[in-house]
Amino acid sequence: MKEIADILIAYQKAVKENKKTALATVVKVEGSSYRRPGARMLITEDGMLTGAISGGCLEGDALRKALSAIHQQENRLVTYDTTDEDDAKFGIQLGCNGVVHILFEPIFSEQEQNPIAFLKALQQERENAVLVTFFSLNDKQQPGTKTLYRKEELIADLPPTILNEVMNDAAYALENKTSDFKEYQLNGQWITAFLEIISPPISLIIAGAGNDAQPLAEIAYRLGWEVTVVDGRPTHATSARFPDATRVLVSKPDQFLNYITLDERTAFVLMTHNYNYDVELLGRLLATKAPYIGTLGPRRKLIRMLDELNQNTAENESRVHGPIGLDIGAETAEEIAISIIAEIKAKFLGASAKPLKEKNAPIHVHELKNS
Repeated sequence: MKEIADILIAYQKAVKENKKTALATVVKVEGSSYRRPGARMLITEDGMLTGAISGGCLEGDALRKALSAIHQQENRLVTYDTTDEDDAKFGIQLGCNGVVHILFEPIFSEQEQNPIAFLKALQQERENAVLVTFFSLNDKQQPGTKTLYRKEELIADLPPTILNEVMNDAAYALENKTSDFKEYQLNGQWITAFLEIISPPISLIIAGAGNDAQPLAEIAYRLGWEVTVVDGRPTHATSARFPDATRVLVSKPDQFLNYITLDERTAFVLMTHNYNYDVELLGRLLATKAPYIGTLGPRRKLIRMLDELNQNTAENESRVHGPIGLDIGAETAEEIAISIIAEIKAKFLGASAKPLKEKNAPIHVHELKNS
């Protein structure tokens, strides 16, 4: 969602400056590639790039293709085949040993349902959604981004002949939280649809406004997470100390949850350095369905808190991440923040957090799951 948020900001700026734009989307990958399906980049007619569709090797050529799509005022699919050892003939020298299909869509602001409008709709609710992008590897017709589906909403620019089928497939993808590819017949031709699961950004709730919470809030912001900082000390919980936070609140533990909207993408980090505050808050969090709870400090501190709460069960010991973070040898506040962020990211994605060199499966084994 960070990439999408950046694209929307860049698009609004381009509109104000009366610049034409195009959206590039990786719609399919065969083999190895730096970015996976769903990666996006906004290109303006004067060469400004926001987002990324590769590690930097495709962007130069993508600019030329985007300008061509803008000039011709039609969607265009471009395939980069890097399985050929002589990929230098493309002038891009990827070395990724994969085939990357990228869809370029010129944006027409006067159209109510243009690709950017679908991306905007994603931000309106903190719910999982399915974004459907249509393309063809064998035909000139490239319908593009045409559908957004969530439980209580359907936005679609599709003919009636395939609308119900697409909606049913999107509902299935949403229920299983797994992106997928489907084939549909449109205007006598078969087209491919990339049904992409997109989740709202992680909502990070930091209980504690000490100095060590500042790099945690900053790094989370850089990742596009929504950051809320809560502390009982008005001298510490200030916007001046946490300029990147979405919200900074002063609250006692018994009022804490009144200010929080808890969903399946919410992570709580307890780092107030006030033992009594942490104990009371932990007790209240254990009574919720919070998917991630982490406590700063040694494990014996967590055990003591659970004992005082009369909730020292194997389930709670397993549920609460204490001590919080991955073992990366962190010492400084910045290093500890990286450790915490990495564990939360791995938790929500279901990743192992092991070194990639020990992974037998492809690096992007979760490419068709929400991230």
